[in-house]
Amino acid sequence: MTGTGWADEALGLVLRRAARTADLVGDRFPLYADPADGRWTTTGRGSWTGGFWAGLLWLRAGRTGRDADRAAAAAVTARLAPWAEADTAARGLILWYGTALAPGDAAAGALRERAARAAAGAFDPELGLVPWGSALGGARLRARVDGVPGLVPLLASAGPEGRAVAARHLHRHLDLCLPGGGTGRPVPAWRLDRTGGWLPETDPAPGWTRGEAWLLLAVADALLLARAPLPSTDRLVRAAGHLLAECAMLVGPPVPPADAHRAGGPLDTSAAAVTAVACLKLALVPDAPWAAACASRAGEVLRRLARDHLTRPRGTRPAGMLLDGCYDAHGGTAVRHELVWGDFFLALGLAALLGRVDLRRV
Repeated sequence: MTGTGWADEALGLVLRRAARTADLVGDRFPLYADPADGRWTTTGRGSWTGGFWAGLLWLRAGRTGRDADRAAAAAVTARLAPWAEADTAARGLILWYGTALAPGDAAAGALRERAARAAAGAFDPELGLVPWGSALGGARLRARVDGVPGLVPLLASAGPEGRAVAARHLHRHLDLCLPGGGTGRPVPAWRLDRTGGWLPETDPAPGWTRGEAWLLLAVADALLLARAPLPSTDRLVRAAGHLLAECAMLVGPPVPPADAHRAGGPLDTSAAAVTAVACLKLALVPDAPWAAACASRAGEVLRRLARDHLTRPRGTRPAGMLLDGCYDAHGGTAVRHELVWGDFFLALGLAALLGRVDLRRV
């Protein structure tokens, strides 16, 4: 298939799968689906992935233009409201991506504003960041790379105070997660010990490719969505270059292993999809030295996902499943499955590639 026909076909498959999923899960949130039969494991409150389900439904509504589809997306977004004041930096993933694709929806806009104010209020000046929090379990005083994407633009939407907090939150994570010597893979997770300071955690460990993609996405968000208000743009450009080079995001396999140190282990198509969106964003940064390479790489990754990992309408499996996503390689949970955030970022990347979504706004 020539031109962008392959992208339009793939996007249609993913969004038709979303429509079928909505019928199947009802008021629950899909998390991951069995690769054999497409049956979803669901959650009642959405966990850290609920915003991606809402965002996927907003993408569907944008494609169809139907009032019923907008109403369905709005209803799922409304069910994310309890996360606005939850003690977790993951509210950026939940409430930015769950609302940013809902232009003109007053309720979604109000929820985003409420979440932005709450997140800014959770900033700890002594630590220089919004802590990972306790809402998802584990120690509260942690810093993780998945606590940065989404939270940077969410915070920056909360006025001057929010923009200042966004800058400090991002740069503190760069201080911790990027090796000081300018080489090496990111350290994705840290725990604060009141006597020993910040200590790296062993799970997730360096080499977690989805974590690397999350951090690249956060840097891209800062350069695009909050470029003017966030200081140290040169540092952000250097951070993007570091991640692209040290994690082989422009030259490695289009779909990486979930753990870069286990080449024979499970792949993670969700890491690839997040990386593709981050690269599309970076390609929009004016005068960036890697812009052309990022645009080319994003197209290559999206095409590979659509060609080799997206189910087609044949056989017993539902069409439109992005397979080979890895939820948790360390724990052995859903290591070759369809993941709701993988579907979302694939759909977002395809829609952007087709010119139907402006990544400067989401």
